[in-house]
Amino acid sequence: MKRTYLLLASALMLGFSACDTARQTQENESQSPAATAIGGPTPTGAVMSKNGLRVFAFNDSQQYPESQLRLNVPPAGGVVEAGPVQFDYDLSNFQLTRMTPHSNAEHMANSQEGQHIHNIVDNEPYTAHYQTEFTKDLAEGDHVILSFLSRSYHESLKHKGAYDLRMVTAGKPTERMEFDMNAPHMFYSRPKGEYVGKDTEQVMLDFYLVNTELSPTGNKVRATINGTEFILDKWMPHIMEGLPMGENTIKLELIDNNGSLIPGPYNSVTRTFTLKAQ
Repeated sequence: MKRTYLLLASALMLGFSACDTARQTQENESQSPAATAIGGPTPTGAVMSKNGLRVFAFNDSQQYPESQLRLNVPPAGGVVEAGPVQFDYDLSNFQLTRMTPHSNAEHMANSQEGQHIHNIVDNEPYTAHYQTEFTKDLAEGDHVILSFLSRSYHESLKHKGAYDLRMVTAGKPTERMEFDMNAPHMFYSRPKGEYVGKDTEQVMLDFYLVNTELSPTGNKVRATINGTEFILDKWMPHIMEGLPMGENTIKLELIDNNGSLIPGPYNSVTRTFTLKAQ
């Protein structure tokens, strides 16, 4: 009888051990790749990891679906004098200078002046504006002007009413620019400039698309970060982790499902930005 009890106890111990091992294995296998992130924005989908870099999309920021932006001056297709040009916007359901009330602001470079407008001329680095009226220099020539609303941590609002795209001519250029307003276009937004201290841990990558969408079976953005390539198939902001201190280089290309560059004056762009420990 004693031997029977011992055999039964041993069997129970083995059973408990096997169940515990299976449970631990299941927990390890079910752990999302997103758990490799260091906090802050919640990853949407898996974290892509290559050569010490980690890249993931996120979409958990506060949404402003009713926000609307329209540029009144200069008029679309209008002609202005070269030099300082007056810009004047209509804005509704969006408060400039407000700090975006979301914890994401604690994990990314955040403007202390609050929410603002990104104004991009000819896909050059944007200027940030905290009022609906300002002046900005335009050199003589034809210019493509993209404006869109931005959260305080520089993440763009991506719904249709949140942006304005138009062409404006400054002066009397001898050479004219052709730009198809109905073609697929990509504009660069972030990263930009210098990041210091805690802001270097998670750097946001953000771009703006017009007349196109991204999908696993359609158009995509190829992001080459310090020589390492990532394919982005969601039009969302992305977080980059593991970037080295010093100068970093990023190249963005709007590509089709075959990996070919989609024609357009701004669909391939290379920028640099700098990270500093202190």
